[in-house]
Amino acid sequence: MSIWHSQLTLEQLEFYSRNTLSGHLGVRITEIGPDYLRATMPVNPTTHQPMGVLHGGASAALAETVGSLAAGMCIDRSKMTALGQDINANHLRPVSSGLVTATARPFHIGKRSHVWGIEIHDEKGKLVCVARLTMAVVAREPPAA
Repeated sequence: MSIWHSQLTLEQLEFYSRNTLSGHLGVRITEIGPDYLRATMPVNPTTHQPMGVLHGGASAALAETVGSLAAGMCIDRSKMTALGQDINANHLRPVSSGLVTATARPFHIGKRSHVWGIEIHDEKGKLVCVARLTMAVVAREPPAA
């Protein structure tokens, strides 16, 4: 059973990310499953920290991107919006090159909040980072007159 309220395509999700931090980091949405959203990000000098490995902030940005997009797909976006409220990330192992893949799955999808679990793996399938993202679901502001 699908959790999605909005049936968006990969192309539509990519469109939302252009000219944003995730676009500059090279984040690409790759898969929409029945209860998960998946994205990749390159590990290169753009996403490195000074020691030449994946920056924890880049991992957190990837986690928030995939979790935020997933939350947005679970609500009626004509009436509501989902905003990041809290993120926690545990960085488990360094990665110096290649692609990392993030998968967001919900722990809780409520009327006013969502909690998402995001796992980030390297190309060998090893767990690199685990994150928990809390999203506030709020009414959209009416257009200014």
